Order: sequence, then C-alpha cells, then structure tokens
Amino acid sequence: MKYYPFALILILILSTECGNKSPKNNKSNLSAADSLMEMEYRTSLEFSLTEAEIDSALSARNISFSPSDKKEWENKGWLEYRVINGTKMYFNRALSNLLLLKSFHLNRSERDSAQASDPRILFRKNHTASVISKAGVSSVPVLPVNVEIAYTITVKPDVVPPGEIIRCWLPFPKENNQRHSEVYLLGISNEDNFLLAPDSATHRSIYMEEKARKGEPTVFKTAFSYTSYGQYFDPATLKILPYNKNSDIYKRYTREEPPHINFNEGVRQIADSLAGNETDPYKILKKFYYWFSDNIPWAAALEYSIIPDIPSYTLKNMRGDCGMQTFLLMSMLRYKGIPVKWQSGWMVPPQAENLHDWCEVWFEGVGWVPVDISYGLHDSNYTRLKEFYITGIDSYRMIVNDGISGELFPPKKFIRSEPFDFQRGEVEWTGGNLYFDKWDYDIKINYSRGRN
Repeated sequence: MKYYPFALILILILSTECGNKSPKNNKSNLSAADSLMEMEYRTSLEFSLTEAEIDSALSARNISFSPSDKKEWENKGWLEYRVINGTKMYFNRALSNLLLLKSFHLNRSERDSAQASDPRILFRKNHTASVISKAGVSSVPVLPVNVEIAYTITVKPDVVPPGEIIRCWLPFPKENNQRHSEVYLLGISNEDNFLLAPDSATHRSIYMEEKARKGEPTVFKTAFSYTSYGQYFDPATLKILPYNKNSDIYKRYTREEPPHINFNEGVRQIADSLAGNETDPYKILKKFYYWFSDNIPWAAALEYSIIPDIPSYTLKNMRGDCGMQTFLLMSMLRYKGIPVKWQSGWMVPPQAENLHDWCEVWFEGVGWVPVDISYGLHDSNYTRLKEFYITGIDSYRMIVNDGISGELFPPKKFIRSEPFDFQRGEVEWTGGNLYFDKWDYDIKINYSRGRN
C-alpha cells in the first residue's frame, strides 16, 4: 500500500488554495496555513483501526479468512491500510468497503438482486421513468420538487478559546442553473452578521461569525427553500455538432485542473483503449459509462485532502465514491477533447439525503448535459431508463458548486478541510482551520411537489 508523503499532499493543497492570489497573499497564506502535522492528523483520523481491531471485526461478522486471504484483500486495496509510525493502521471504513467489494466482484448476481428490491433504488427508478415520460423529446427541466431545508453546523464546546470569533461558511443553493428556481433564504441564526456569496461564485455559501463561549457549543443555522427539476436528454434526438475548439467553453473545460483532473498515464491508457477510433462525443461518453458500471464500484472514500491524485488512486484501487468516480471520468473525457465541468452539492431524495458529486458534459449545439457516473445503470430492459444517468438527472438535487477549488466568500484564511469541493461547510478561527472532527452538521428536509 503506497504511503503518500505529507509534504507532497500539503503542497498540492496549498497550490490549489492559493493559486489565484498575489505573491504577497501567497506568502501570508503559506505562513498561516496548517502545518504538515495537520496532514498527519487528518490521516491518523482516517486510519485509526489496529490490525487486532480489524481481525476482531471480521470475526464478529462471521467472515472466515486465512492470512493469505487477508493479504490478498490488502493487495487488492479491498482492505485498505497504511503504515503509520511503523504500525499497520486500517481505514475506518475498511470492513464495510471489503464487504461491498467482495459483493461486487464475487457475488454480483446476489448483489444486483438485492439492489433491485432496495426501496431507495425503486424510488429512484420510478421517478426517473417519470422524468423521461414528462420530458418527451424537449429536454426541458420537468417534475419540479419544492425543497425546504434547515441546515445546522455545531462546533463542539471548547475547541476554540472563549471569546474568540469562529468563522463559518455553510452551503447554499445556486440559482444560475435551469434546474433550480425560486431560491429563498428563510432564516438564519445571526441576522445581523452574515454574507451570502454571489451566485457567480464557484462555491455558493452563506457566511456567519459567532463568539465562542466556555463549555458551550457554537451553533450556526440557516433555512432556505428552492425548487429543483429533473432533466433528460434523449440520445436519439441529440444533434451534436463538431466542437468549436476556439471557444472559451472548449478551452476552459478540456484542460487539466491539477491535482485531480489530470491526464496521467493511467487516464490516457484507459481512455484511449475504451474510445478506440470513435469520435462521436456521446458514444465515447457511453463507452466510458458502461466501463465504470462494470468495473468501478462505489466504496467509501478517504477525505480528499489526503489523496494527492484521485484519478490514479481510483484506477489503482478500482473503486471510488461519487466524487472519485467523477474526477476520473472528467479526466478521461477532457483528455479526449470532450468539455466537462464539475457539479456537486447534495442528493436530497426522501430518507436518502447525502453529499453528492456529478458533472455536466458540453455537447456542441445541445448545451450542458448532466451525467451522474456513480448512480450507474438502472436494472431495466428499457434502454432509455437503463441509461438515464448518462444524459439525465433526477429532481432531488441541490446544486452548490459549479466547479472545484474556487475561493470562498469572504476568502478563507487557512487551508480548507475540503480543499476542492464544498458540501458540508468550512469553519475556522484565528488559530487555524477547524477540521471535520471539531464540528457536526445536520440536514432536515421538507418536500412538496411543484407544478409543471
């Protein structure tokens, strides 16, 4: 198992955080940024299980194994570990990932059968069938859902000295997308001291400050509503034109954005082998999508801040969560000259709300088309439904980000807990960043169907 050097990780994060700032500000940010010890700390949180604890957990789940079985799982990356200070330490979610990966590779039919009866999958399947039916051949947004959200970040007591100011950025829905409308701020815990990021910001946020009090949690609350739409582009009706390679869209969205959108050797090899001589961008996308569905199962991910190159990591381990799969897909598409941009925020279906990443592909003459790589293919004989997420998206989304590694509003002084995406929020004080283990978040959602 490769053990990534912390210095490299920190350089990558700092170059991302400070890339658009002046040299003077760069120096200030570098001197104020979290030290290498912060990266070591983040890694120790992710890899906190000893070998004895993993063995005990395997036995508790009645998973019989020999030393050679365990070694094989480790070599495949199914049971992920790192050697930290001379001790083998396992990823917190190594056991659940092992079960997922064994099921995907060794019990595929049983796994697919279980998924087919999963209420969440059935809800998604029925809803997306309705999106297809309602959209017809128009590809306009359909089936609006009115969403009302109460979001809370709670900083744990005494992680900041009493009297110090805590700065907090919470996610807020974007408005510059045809799949979002009627975005309203309904309430906020500090009405006298907040800033709403402009909709043009890469990451849409709402910013607040509060003073820490001894022995008490510091709470940041916001409530908002918006209307979200599903959308479907029928591949049979797409009239895709040749790309204008001199356009700003083409130049911007076919370039690398290191560290996680890159054309490394693995990306080039897999993209070339799958695309072959094909030049139609939709057909290339479809080939890539089927390969992901057959080969890259969803699995819980490390925090992105401790992974230097997500596409390489995903290819090496042949697994990844929604963001890891999206970073790899985007790298492959951009390498093949197909413009694609990051989009993320939350998935908000009833009883299944969570952080989520996906992307949008630009087809000349069509526009931006949503693609959700980690949702995969539906189990259906109806081709349009089976392949829905290659050119479609459901109504249960909240778009927060239209890109990666943007600057927060107002700018953050220290490196972020998540340097590339923005979904949970960010928190800091004058003494440094407050990492995810220093605070909790809570999402509460109410729904009503809109009119279409």
